[in-house]
Amino acid sequence: MGGLRPWARYGLLVVAHLLALGLGAAMLQVLEGPPALRLQAKLRAERATFQAEYGACLPPGALEELLSTALAAQAHGVSSLGNGSETRNWDLPSALLFAASILTTTGYGHMAPLSAGGKAFCVVYAALGLPASLALVASLRHCLLPLLSRPGAWVALRWQLAPARAVLLRAAALGLLVAGTFVLLPALVLWDLQGDCSLLEAIYFCFSSLSTIGLGDLLPGRGHGLHPLLYHLCQLALLGYLLLGLLAMLLAVETFAELPQVRAMVKFFGSSGPLTAEDQGGILDQDELALSTLPPPAAPSEQAPAC
Repeated sequence: MGGLRPWARYGLLVVAHLLALGLGAAMLQVLEGPPALRLQAKLRAERATFQAEYGACLPPGALEELLSTALAAQAHGVSSLGNGSETRNWDLPSALLFAASILTTTGYGHMAPLSAGGKAFCVVYAALGLPASLALVASLRHCLLPLLSRPGAWVALRWQLAPARAVLLRAAALGLLVAGTFVLLPALVLWDLQGDCSLLEAIYFCFSSLSTIGLGDLLPGRGHGLHPLLYHLCQLALLGYLLLGLLAMLLAVETFAELPQVRAMVKFFGSSGPLTAEDQGGILDQDELALSTLPPPAAPSEQAPAC
């Protein structure tokens, strides 16, 4: 396959992506179609029962109008259900979580601006804040990734591992660390606190948050009638989890990108030119040089030092 032209390689990549897209749609249709039909039938039955019992007391179309208003408000995160602990959607903790969901591109969808000014501000805020967030994350990645790779480089030097195995060991270790610290452990905490969600749903929420999918169908503390203080603490905890977890996920992805198999795949679909020095070497090689031996002392300069 190495003799394929670049346009053929890109075409192969597009076809593979379309096949994966079609396979995902078919699987979701098979898995989610029947439960959606059952829920729709249950909703119709409940509506028919309600109309049979109380229909005589309601004017024609009153129930449909009430449901339409409630659903339209629910789409913007406004609900009159519960004890009123979540009625103020735009207090400071809620606004902080919404702003973080914009800057991290998570977008849970549990809240949405109602006013035209709020929608315009979100556009400008995202246009200015997303590049700044990317720059901040890139700077943190540049500082943290070499530090996190030093233990792997030390193990590689200690055990005399080949560079390919050392990169694989580092990626596996960091992947397990991120999965345990930012997916499994928070899922166990959420499973214990939420009460009405399974462990699989908790893991699903953590992964969808860290992968910036943010479907918003599950949000910690929402809809449980919590005390306002506890509910806001849940929001602040989720805010910190998003910021730290997304950084950890980015570091893990960057580490997996150093694998020889991933580099070979990128090279296959990339340009057909020679590899650059940056492509040939990685962070692990730089750390091996840094951890092997101390550099020799610099030769004394012939010039006299300035006072």
